Amino acid sequence: MTRLNLKRVRAIAWKEFIQIRRDPRSLGLALAIPIFMLLIFGYGLSLDIDNVATVVWNQDASSKLTRDFLLNFKDSKYFKITGYTDNYRDIERMINSGKVMLAMVIPKDFSHYIESGKVAPLQLIVDGSDANTATIAMGYVRSVVSSYNINLLTSTFQQHGLNPVKSVDARTRIWFNMGLSSTWYIVPGVIAMIIMIISALLTSLCVAREWERGTMEQLISTPVKAPELIIGKFIPYFAIGFFDLTIGVIMARVLFGLPFRGSYLLLVIFSALFLTGALAQGIYISVVARTQLMASQLASLTTLIPTMLLSGFIYPIFNMPKVVQAITYLIPARYYIVVLRELFLKAGGLESMWDEAIFLTLFALIMMFFAVRRFKKKVV
Repeated sequence: MTRLNLKRVRAIAWKEFIQIRRDPRSLGLALAIPIFMLLIFGYGLSLDIDNVATVVWNQDASSKLTRDFLLNFKDSKYFKITGYTDNYRDIERMINSGKVMLAMVIPKDFSHYIESGKVAPLQLIVDGSDANTATIAMGYVRSVVSSYNINLLTSTFQQHGLNPVKSVDARTRIWFNMGLSSTWYIVPGVIAMIIMIISALLTSLCVAREWERGTMEQLISTPVKAPELIIGKFIPYFAIGFFDLTIGVIMARVLFGLPFRGSYLLLVIFSALFLTGALAQGIYISVVARTQLMASQLASLTTLIPTMLLSGFIYPIFNMPKVVQAITYLIPARYYIVVLRELFLKAGGLESMWDEAIFLTLFALIMMFFAVRRFKKKVV
């Protein structure tokens, strides 16, 4: 890349600041967008929660009664026991990393409580950062425990040898979102949506607008180089994006009462990476499309809709079909939403977000490269 002239970059940026305004949006793709959304909602997504990843610490593993109790969860489609452990440290690590959502701790006297006719305690540790899924998962646990209690009572009456009042008492601890407030789960996703909207609805039009108004020919005739033009148009929207991010964080903290348990420095770094990639993607779309109508349509299809439906913003990714889960790895907002929820709710550090850091960095570099490389200073 040739050396940038900062004066020319500043002039383009100032010109873009002046030109920023909302243009009328076309409805566009009257058939394609509804079809796309119907396919996603009807096939790719489901509001039913199943296969909740669960880890078990069975301190009474030698008891057949305990193993029979666990069979009720193994045979249920709503739970997927992904592993066993013997300490809280592994439970904390697996929940923090997102490998499991639910941990079940069975005490060492579990079978003794039941056989002696007492209430047997059962500890559940739930990741409450996704309040909706956590609430549903706890409902499933209560349903399984209730069925087990009924079967146990029936067996007691048949055998006439045990106290019929015995049962299991599930004692739940919720981490990260103790009140199971859905707002705590939704707001970080909304912040990601705001930043994506900046790229989709604004930068996707910035170059196409120049072609439609006939001002691109004037820019081509100036000494401004392609990288200077792209960066100059990038700067105003980058500033707007960070302004919106600041407003979003303030509203989340003050208006919605979200905690912020992570590092503000990491928030700035990850947000800069995501915003750079998102804006560069919008500029690339604008360069390719040449018209504002086509640019807005492409932006909607490639950014807004995938971010809303396939990023984990609304629907849990683990509940999607395997093919759709594979596609979600290509959605940048998937990684940024994880970062926001880690920073707001889990006090996550860089060590727990390396995958997100690598992907967002690659996303920013690749999209900026394509945007600069695709733009040519010539009239085709």
